[in-house]
Amino acid sequence: MKPRLLNGCAKSGFIVEAFEALGWDAWTCDILPAEHNGKHIQDDVLKHLDDGWDMAIFHPECTYLSNSGVRWFHEATLNKINRWSNMLAACGFFNQLLSASIPKIVVENPIQHGYARNRIVKYSQIIQPHYFGDKESKATCLWLKGLPMLVRTHWIDKSEIKQSVWREAPSPERQANRSRTFQGIANAMAEQWSNHKGGEG
Repeated sequence: MKPRLLNGCAKSGFIVEAFEALGWDAWTCDILPAEHNGKHIQDDVLKHLDDGWDMAIFHPECTYLSNSGVRWFHEATLNKINRWSNMLAACGFFNQLLSASIPKIVVENPIQHGYARNRIVKYSQIIQPHYFGDKESKATCLWLKGLPMLVRTHWIDKSEIKQSVWREAPSPERQANRSRTFQGIANAMAEQWSNHKGGEG
């Protein structure tokens, strides 16, 4: 029987396709339709945590958790109370994913602000796309359960590294493009974790 992967809060196929290529039964799950032609569950991921997965890689919404948006918590606006409420809900959702009864879990998010860090355990490691072959800079934190840290595979000259993700012009697709996993990271996850027996993280 093939090992089963749940790629939660995800619409793109980069991760599931990398795992499928190594023999996994890999599914994305999101409330929105998939951007790929593979197996996708269009639903609330919390309803599917107990569906018999061997590994899960989650990408929860970071709008209310990311350090890049912390200034909005100090703005004297009518939305301030709603933002705090949304942040608390986002922390709760994040922790539900991290504590799911799945042997191997990865939760991915940008660097979080202090209010979130007070409610979520510290990340296991920080990675960059250029560590795995993509000439981009985008600090990404990984929370790991039952898995070892990813091992860097590439050393790219700083002069070649770009920040195109953060400089992308405003558009309806901007948020999705900024949150999408880079192919090099997806490949490294599949190659380094596919045969891991668990017990770390």
